[in-house]
Amino acid sequence: MAKFSLYNISLKSLSPGKHEYAYELDKKYFDAIDGDEVKKGNVKVELTVTKTLSSFEFDFDLKGIVQIPCDRCLDEMDQEIDTQNRLIVKLGEEYSEESDEVIIIPEAEGEINIAWFLYEFIALNIPIKHVHEAGKCNRLMASKFHKHQAKSIDDDDDDEIDDVPLDEDITFNDDGKDDIKTDPRWDALKDLNFEDN
Repeated sequence: MAKFSLYNISLKSLSPGKHEYAYELDKKYFDAIDGDEVKKGNVKVELTVTKTLSSFEFDFDLKGIVQIPCDRCLDEMDQEIDTQNRLIVKLGEEYSEESDEVIIIPEAEGEINIAWFLYEFIALNIPIKHVHEAGKCNRLMASKFHKHQAKSIDDDDDDEIDDVPLDEDITFNDDGKDDIKTDPRWDALKDLNFEDN
């Protein structure tokens, strides 16, 4: 965790009252954290730590933009982050998480590293479904999605890609397969016959 030493907060040295911290999570942070959901972004963090008699109250305010893959076309898209989170930290004998908001830090260590908490707050703020605005998806992928999308007569789903035009550069053979160049490493898989198994 030496690479995240900037995010260490010494609890023992804090005097009673409020203490303010500010961080900027940029490319260097996201490269180092190596999380699955978010690889790039720029998020500003304002943190207020309030020391009380029995605990430390951490109030986080995160605002910024992260880049994540679009669920539809897989191209990167900007996702706004605007979240407030709270964490209650207490000193005890060993590390434990009493709930989503309450954790115990060993008194012997007397400090907490908030780097991973910041990443989790960002990841939890990303909606389950994240897609580009209409017409902003990668045209090639959107046209393939549109071609293979299952449609129902009764389907009134607002999420169809009706306003994404089919890509004119895509042509199809007589057998219905497209002429798009594929990665030759995958070509051998085309000849596999799964019905024999």
